[in-house]
Formats: sequence, structure tokens, C-alpha cells
Amino acid sequence: MKVVIVGGVAGGMSAATRLRRLNIAAEIIVLEKSGHVSYANCGLPYYVGGVIEEEESLFLQTPESLHARFRLDVRVLTEAVEVDAANKIVKVRHLLSGEVSEITYDKLILSPGASPVVPPLPGVERALTLRTVEDVERIVAQVEQRPRHAVVIGGGFIGVEIAENLVHKGISTAVAEAMPQVLAPLDPEMATFVADELVRHGVQVFLGDSVASITADSVRLASGEVLPSDLVILAIGVRPDVVLAKSAGLKIGERGGVEVNEYNVTSDANIYAVGDAAEKRDSLDGSATLVPLANIANRHGRVVADHISGRAVRSVPTIGTAIVKVFDLMIAATGWNEKRLVAQKRAFQAIHTHPASHAGYYPGAKPMSLKLLLDPISGEILGAQGIGTEGVDKRIDVIATAMRGGLTGPQLADLELAYAPPFGSAKDPVNMLGYIAENLLSHLVGTVQWSEVEAYRRRGYSMVDVRSVQEFSRGTLPGSINIPVDELRERFQEIPTNDVLVNCQVGQRGHTAALLLKEMGFNALNLDGGYQTWSHSPASVASK
Repeated sequence: MKVVIVGGVAGGMSAATRLRRLNIAAEIIVLEKSGHVSYANCGLPYYVGGVIEEEESLFLQTPESLHARFRLDVRVLTEAVEVDAANKIVKVRHLLSGEVSEITYDKLILSPGASPVVPPLPGVERALTLRTVEDVERIVAQVEQRPRHAVVIGGGFIGVEIAENLVHKGISTAVAEAMPQVLAPLDPEMATFVADELVRHGVQVFLGDSVASITADSVRLASGEVLPSDLVILAIGVRPDVVLAKSAGLKIGERGGVEVNEYNVTSDANIYAVGDAAEKRDSLDGSATLVPLANIANRHGRVVADHISGRAVRSVPTIGTAIVKVFDLMIAATGWNEKRLVAQKRAFQAIHTHPASHAGYYPGAKPMSLKLLLDPISGEILGAQGIGTEGVDKRIDVIATAMRGGLTGPQLADLELAYAPPFGSAKDPVNMLGYIAENLLSHLVGTVQWSEVEAYRRRGYSMVDVRSVQEFSRGTLPGSINIPVDELRERFQEIPTNDVLVNCQVGQRGHTAALLLKEMGFNALNLDGGYQTWSHSPASVASK
């Protein structure tokens, strides 16, 4: 068997090495148009910032090491330019010599990745992108010239990572994002924490303002703002590289990636597609989705190798779990966000909490913000988001695992998680999400979201802040009266209406207060996530 693999990074190399382990006799040729294979592209921004000091640290394998261990024929600086699927031929161009040749195959695996989106802006040729080792070398070369000002166009994962690392190099950095928030996978009240963190570390953040043009020494925004820039990084997203797939006549899916089945087989039974170029199946609704993450690419490379070798393969749709570091914050998400659920007209229940990373009485506990999205009837977990300086990765990983295992929101309360004061709480934040989900789905007490506060105020609900006088004095919801929760029994007559919206700092005291007021005959609701969630939301900005 002769297998040709186009692309020598995550998906392609995972397929190549797995296939060799399963088949000692197969001829395996890997074509890679860059000068490197099997490198850690997720580490590229950290090499720019000097966090990863040596470029060699990015390389997991070389063509020589891969041949020595796996007898793989790895050809770098070799670009696959066309596929003749009818005759099972790949036409390649050798980038150093310019020579064009042909390679036959029995099975072809396409793993060309994704290409940076480069909009047709005036002066865009000055902007640098970041996808390959060669890209990072160009950026580092400019950084070594000690530019004073840099502009990062795009506030997605790569954008915020590269902004942080430019700051590490002492470069005054601005981020320009056309959308009204950074990090699109987050909902707006969560993304605000990230924008604040960027600003806290000196990054200028321009939201809802697209780039109009790039000049020799500046970037002009649509608003008219002119940002000085000796260095411009373009990080507005990627699109699947489907040039080869189209030349082979393969079917392109609705999301613009190569359409594949559960075994990553394309519309041609002898051609597979993996990684960023291939569409995935979403675990919640089975729709086509694009998830450019290395762990999924590695998994699919293994699936393809197993399928070619005749092994049983599990069909695993994606839930899109991801994490990113922004200065002192870790930001993680899994599943769908609220924006997508609203767009799909899917009913959901949102839960916001603000727990500590471990037991509060043990020194060093750090605050987190967690958001859980549930089906309001079945309790199915639809998604989750988390932000904090410690412990967020653990909680989102637990929720992602629960989603994969089919657990419901209330069943999170039943998980037996490792506990000792330095690591967690007896009621872990994940357990607490489960308890809250159980209360909500059983209609013990209703909650109101940050985006609904103004509507309830207009409906005549009394806004009662049950925090302490000191907390209340530092900021509250417009029109609120302050009755600390411990004084409600004596002062409930001060509430002017029977309909009451209660809030505290994070929602816990509000829950207690709402239950108490219900027992007293009030129609009481609790503000989900409390003042902490509302104060970081667009509703808070609109009220000022």
C-alpha cells in the first residue's frame, strides 16, 4: 500500500506515525510545503514573546528523526499543487528547484490546514500573519528591530496571545477588533473580563471598530482613529485550505471545509481529509462545524490510520473545547455559547457563578467566573465558559467530560471530585453548578439574567439589593433599595411591591433571600450571577 499525506503537522503526522505502527510494510510519503514538520504551532506566539526561548523547542520531530524511527519519507519544501483523483496522482512542486513531478497513491490523506484570512485592505501587504514557523521567524525578525508600536488586527485566540507576547517584549500594543467583544466563543458578559485584563496590562483595545487601511507607519480604523504601528499582525481568523480538494473534485461542505463522513473519508473513497481543512460534526445537533484545534486534528489523524488499516473506529463528534491564556487569566470554553443558542432559537437556561479556585479559608484562593448553559427541560449540558487565574482548566475539563459522558446539569452535583483545601472545596464549583441546575429545573426559585434586568424594572419589580451597606455603597443596580439579607425578616415592609427582583454580589445570598421572600408571600426572583455578572455586562455599560 502506498499512502501519500499532504501536510506534516498535527493531523497529517498523527496519521503517518499511527499508520506506520499498524503497518510496517506500507510506503508512506509526507509532503510539507514549509521547511518544518511536526512542530508546535500553538507555541508560536510564545516564541515571539521570548517565553519559549529557543526555536528548536518548537520542533517535536524532524524529517530525519521520523525516518529513523518510523521509516517515513518526509519531504519538506514540497508543495502539492494538484490532485488527479481519477488516476490517483498528486502533482507536486519542489520549492527550491521549481521542478514539478508526480506521485501516485493508493490512499491520499489531505491535511493542508487552514489559511489566514487576509482582507483586501489598502496596505494589507505590510501585515504579517502567524501560522507557520516561517511566519514566526518573520515576526521575530521585526520584533528584534525594536519597534515602538504594534497593532494586532483581530481579537480572537491568536490575536490576544500575540498581543500579550508583544507586550512582554516591551512594545506598545493595540488590538483592533471589528466585533463588539474579544474572543468570539465567549458571551459578552464573560468577554469583558478579558478586555479588562488586556487594558490592565497596557494594551489599547478598540472594539466594534474595523480596520480601514494600513499605511507605512499607522493603521487607520473605520472610526477615523489612527494607531501608530511599526509592526502589524493580522489575526482575524482562518479559512479551510481546500485548493487541493477542489482540484480533486471533492465535495466542499456548507461551512467551506472538505465534507467528510465519520471516518474522515471524503466524497472520493480513496481520499481522506483531516485537521483544519475538514469539516467536523457538532455533538449537539450534528451540524457541520469548523474547529481548528490541534487535539481534534490529532484524533482524526488516528481515525484515518485505523480506518485504512481496517480497524474498528469510534465516531466522535466535536464539542469544541478550547482554552487560552491572556496575561494572568485563563479563559476556557466548551460546547455552544448563548449567542449561538439564541441564533438557533434553542431554549436554554443560563447559570453564572463566581466561586473561588479552592477553599476560601486556605491562603491563595483566586476568584473564577463560570457560566453553564443547559436545556431547561432535560438538563442536557449545552456549553460552559470559565475565566480566572487558577482552576478554570480543571472545571471546564470536568464539564466537557460530563458532556461527552451524557451527564445532565443536575448530575454535576453527584460528581465525586478530588478535594483538599489547597485544591478545591468540599462543594466544588462544578458541584455547585449542579446544585443550582437542580434548583432551577425543579422550579425552586426563578432567576433573571443580566440582560433582562431593565425589562423587569419597567414591569414594576422592586429592585432589592441584599448585600451589606458597604457593598451597596460601592455600586448597585439602578433603582435598587438596600436591605441586607440578615435584616429581611424585620424590614420586608420597606419593599414597595409584591414583585421583587433580588440581587447580591454573586447570587448565593440572593437565592436565600428570594426563597425567604417567597415564603413571606412575595413573587421573588433572583439575579443570576448577582451584581458581579451584571457589572461586567453590556447592560451595566448602557446604564452609565
